[in-house]
Amino acid sequence: MMTTLLTLSGGIAVAKRRAAVMLLAVLAMPLAWGQMQALSEDEMSNTRGQGLLAVSNSSLGGFDFTKVSLDADITLSANFRNMRLGEYNYAPRNGLGADIDMPYLQFGRSDGTEAQRLVQISNPYFEFVYRNGGDPANREVIGMRLGFDAISGDVGLKLNTLSGSMKVTAPDGSILDSHTDLMGGKRWDGACTAPCLSLAQLGGVTAGDASGPSRDFWISVLKTGVQFSAPSGSTTLPDAAQAGVWLNWRDKLQAIATNGLVPPNLPKVK
Repeated sequence: MMTTLLTLSGGIAVAKRRAAVMLLAVLAMPLAWGQMQALSEDEMSNTRGQGLLAVSNSSLGGFDFTKVSLDADITLSANFRNMRLGEYNYAPRNGLGADIDMPYLQFGRSDGTEAQRLVQISNPYFEFVYRNGGDPANREVIGMRLGFDAISGDVGLKLNTLSGSMKVTAPDGSILDSHTDLMGGKRWDGACTAPCLSLAQLGGVTAGDASGPSRDFWISVLKTGVQFSAPSGSTTLPDAAQAGVWLNWRDKLQAIATNGLVPPNLPKVK
């Protein structure tokens, strides 16, 4: 015990000496380095400050939610290939054996204008779902979702299987809508009765229009079904997410093409 006290005492002494040296160094700096300036009322009204992360809590349908948002605007050009999410056996309709089978997901395209090379994303977030959030003894994590408050631009997209709620309008007025599927969008292969737009025809979407960006994109991973809140700027609740992996995207989506071909998204040649 004595050895421990002596060691702690020596450590404190060293820390005090270091703090004194740092204090002297700061005091020796020119006053302008640390001098505070008063702001006028006009200057203060034009000044804005906000943390990078925002955390909020809410409750809905017997579940508690904690949302962690990144207050940021992002421009993105990226390609993803052969994504299979939620691989497990689902007896009612196993399909290709995954909740989402997505051969192509491309943010941006290289065969159009310079602006079409990038997709704009605002306020990405994670939201965690709990049951009995206020009861430490029985609290249970149900799952989470990842989403964006807003997304605009051309997204190359190819889906073999979709578990989720999705709506896309084609140039000829035909519609892809998982609401019409009898299984409620669970492992849907996109087949539909004409006139309609099938998943096999879809090669990508333009998110957003002249009235604003698309505001309801998210993907959830859950152990049981959950009703999430309405997206930012809306009072309409989304379809309830089912257990497993679930994709929600219905707001302001127009099909890029209906021939099943994904537009290229190649690096820019300098």
